[in-house]
Amino acid sequence: MPLAAPRRLIGAALVAMSVVASSHASVAASPVAAGASVTAAALPAATTFTELSGLPQDTDTYGKLSGLVVHPARTVAVYAQPGGTPAATLPAKQLGSQTWVPVVEARKGWYRVLLPSKPNHVTGWIKATGLKKARSRYRAVVKLGTRQLTVMNANKKLGTWTVAVGGPETPTPVGRTFMLALMSPKKKTYSPLVLPLGTHSATLDTFGGGPGTVAFHGWPDRKVFGKAVTHGCVRVPASALKVLAGLPLGTPVLIAP
Repeated sequence: MPLAAPRRLIGAALVAMSVVASSHASVAASPVAAGASVTAAALPAATTFTELSGLPQDTDTYGKLSGLVVHPARTVAVYAQPGGTPAATLPAKQLGSQTWVPVVEARKGWYRVLLPSKPNHVTGWIKATGLKKARSRYRAVVKLGTRQLTVMNANKKLGTWTVAVGGPETPTPVGRTFMLALMSPKKKTYSPLVLPLGTHSATLDTFGGGPGTVAFHGWPDRKVFGKAVTHGCVRVPASALKVLAGLPLGTPVLIAP
């Protein structure tokens, strides 16, 4: 999916205005799964572009996720609690990718999942029926203090790299999140791939026309690695970007202080 105004996005790799328009259109047109007494137009869609209210926060922000991830085959209702009133919808696709979200809690017939919307760490309950399920053995860990990224496959380390992270005024947000999408700009930019996460800048409401979505992306100048200089995104070497691009969507990402 192309990124509009790539020069304005340098330093942050955040989702662009052309993507915003197309994503909102596709979400609004999506039907809600059978059994939900709401329509997609009546409730906010849980995407990287929206801010949700009335839903529970993830209180174990540094906890290890089980690796269980789910994908709604079609738009489903999101609840603040099982059996309650729908508060949002979760579309089957966003940013050109299938929506896969990690499960943080399970009850009979229900999953509480991390959502890609603002505020950071927002979660919601979705019905377990009608979902595709998978288990990711992978996880990515970013340590802001040492400016290091480590990617694991179960207990096997796939690599550790020195990266660039958010600067003092635009820090990379901490806590657990997930791989939301994979975007490949059609026009040449600073990175051949951009990997948006389910988290947002805490200091920038928007950047380059997008919603301030934090991402992994490459960078042509290796001198930045090891420094806190970005607008919140994590700039990674080419070898790390290749490994990250191979991770399944929904894979847990932990950003630690």
